[in-house]
Amino acid sequence: MRPFHSEFVSLRQRRYHVRIWGQDDAPTLIFLHGWGDVSASFQFIVDALQGNWRVIAPDWRGFGQSQWNEGPYWFPDYIADLDALLAHYTPEQPAQIIGHSLGGIVASLYAGIRPERVARFANLEGFGLWVSAPGETPDRFMKWLQQIRDNDSTFRHYPHRADYAARMCNDNPRLTRERAAFLAEHSLLSVENGAFTFAADPRHRWINPVLYPLDEAKACWRRVSAPTLWVAARDSQIMKQFADRQDDYQERMACFANVEERLIDDCGHNLHHDQPQALARLLDDFFSCQRLAGGASTPRGRL
Repeated sequence: MRPFHSEFVSLRQRRYHVRIWGQDDAPTLIFLHGWGDVSASFQFIVDALQGNWRVIAPDWRGFGQSQWNEGPYWFPDYIADLDALLAHYTPEQPAQIIGHSLGGIVASLYAGIRPERVARFANLEGFGLWVSAPGETPDRFMKWLQQIRDNDSTFRHYPHRADYAARMCNDNPRLTRERAAFLAEHSLLSVENGAFTFAADPRHRWINPVLYPLDEAKACWRRVSAPTLWVAARDSQIMKQFADRQDDYQERMACFANVEERLIDDCGHNLHHDQPQALARLLDDFFSCQRLAGGASTPRGRL
């Protein structure tokens, strides 16, 4: 495995943990993980990349080794944290960003809010925003208030790291035992009685009382000027949900002016776990060439 080193930086009054692979003088790629993940899980892609890259991957606030909040988590904070991260690591140049799931949602909105700060963007299934009806709001707020009062959310405890690795393999048959063991080594915290739990603030499990409206997200997406690589996993739950909503899927992708779609076969939502080699080939190609610079295009393909 390619070695990395850790840095701790202050971003918006939060102590952020950042993993860095590669040399400081190499072109930089920013990797943003999803909900319930940590930056270490990008190791498999980093190992498969053929280009000479410096890879920077933070643990979002409240995940991994980054500082927790003292209360609830608000989605706009991720956007502001990303802005601060880019100001720290690439202050002079527009960034090249790869975002998975939550990381892709954050980066896609940011790329429309501050298009001058994003040079190229790879969206790894970061387009599955929830759509809620206005009538859900009272119940969502009621549940959220109850969770704040109770303040008793927890993640599951495991007697041994191997138990967490076994659960991951059971949940995802495509995950190899070696990768599961690596994730168990870098994704857990020690707790009482020598047990382990996922390295994240349990308050991430609290319901969000206000969902980001899809129409507002689309308004941001339409302002994205960066060439965009749209990567989906053929067998993911997100894509299965779009099976009967192809118009919705196409409308979301069409918001991006300069977009290229790629589908990866035999792959679930965690593309970086299931098919890191195939994904790395796409990323090497996309971030190394300028084939989209001439204008909008929507070629399709699968791996």
